[in-house]
Amino acid sequence: MPEPIVNMIPEQWQSLFQLLAAPISWIPGMQQSLLTSVLFSSSGWVAGLSYIFLLFPILLWISGVWCTQLSLYTLPFRSGRIDYARMMLLAWWDAALAVWTFWVGMGRFLVLIMGWVFTLCRLAVKLIAEAGRQVFMLPFTMTGQMTRSYFQPGVPWIAFLLLVFWCLLEAIIFTYTLFPTVTEVLGGIVGAEASPITAPVLFIFLFLLIMGSFACLQVLADAMKNREYKYLVQMIVVELFVMTFEVMFLYRELVDAITPWIAQQTGEQFQMGVVFTLSLATFGWIGIRGMTWFLFGQFGTPPLLAFISRRPLVQPQAEDAQVTQITAETQNWWRAPIEDFKQEIGWLHEKAKELLEYLTLPFLHVVAAALNFAMILVASRPAFSIPFKSLNEVLETRENLVALYFQPKKVSMDLVPKKLDT
Repeated sequence: MPEPIVNMIPEQWQSLFQLLAAPISWIPGMQQSLLTSVLFSSSGWVAGLSYIFLLFPILLWISGVWCTQLSLYTLPFRSGRIDYARMMLLAWWDAALAVWTFWVGMGRFLVLIMGWVFTLCRLAVKLIAEAGRQVFMLPFTMTGQMTRSYFQPGVPWIAFLLLVFWCLLEAIIFTYTLFPTVTEVLGGIVGAEASPITAPVLFIFLFLLIMGSFACLQVLADAMKNREYKYLVQMIVVELFVMTFEVMFLYRELVDAITPWIAQQTGEQFQMGVVFTLSLATFGWIGIRGMTWFLFGQFGTPPLLAFISRRPLVQPQAEDAQVTQITAETQNWWRAPIEDFKQEIGWLHEKAKELLEYLTLPFLHVVAAALNFAMILVASRPAFSIPFKSLNEVLETRENLVALYFQPKKVSMDLVPKKLDT
């Protein structure tokens, strides 16, 4: 027993006090030595392991010893001493089981943490490897998707863009070759130099004419395809006029522009006449129109005419199917990420709850065993049933604690003294 407490007792009562305090006088020294060995360790690793694996079992041991020794003072006043002793022995059994469960639970928790770290590291390596593979395969994947989407029924955008580009290119070339002649003709008509806007106006005019040439070829091809012979004869005549106009005013000028080069290469010995020039311009028109028509003109001209006339670029059924597919994809693109997010959140909640049980149940076993000692000392009954199977079982024990109260003993009526009859 500590000396300050003994010195507070009068000297004549000290021997009796020491005799009465003999059951608990040795506990403070034992308590101090155990806590000192745990709290003041030689190294950090030893201190950490002692705090994790020894501190709570030692606190349970100290609380059990205090409650057991203090219960000795209450034995003379208890009715059911045999049951009380049995509950106290069972409490020590539960304490040993709680300590063993504490150590096993902490070991399981540490193994689980190591497994999680290893799994997360492996997952990180897999994600990095998969990200590298996706980055490496991205060009091939994009090419495959573009190829797959391009070959689906729809508007031939590449042919349409090539047709527009070719019309622009021809307009630029013919604007360059015709600009001196047009400038000279306009200067002779108005008697002054040509306006600066002559070149842009000429370019727009030629661009529309070239697109009109492809439009005439498209109408001629449709007439031949549908076997509309009367309309076919008319379109052949119109196409002859178109060819004559382009050969006389466009391709002839192009041939005249390259005539000096031909004369230079032949040493001024070959002189092209009008017939040869027109024949060369005609063959050039037929060759150029034939190559461009069969390459992209026959596919790009219908979308061009549909765009100008504001008609559907594709068939209505195919358009409806494509719009329906696009609408469905537009409406459902967010469902898959949200479902994945819900599954991930549910998985995280489940694993977090499981991890919380693995961490808290070992400590709760020790705390429950210590409270059982105190409740047996105070109320002669334990409060918890050890071991706990889940965290929900621990949370439900509050109802048991609320229901735990002292019931007054019923006194038999035979023991009550009867009043004397007066």
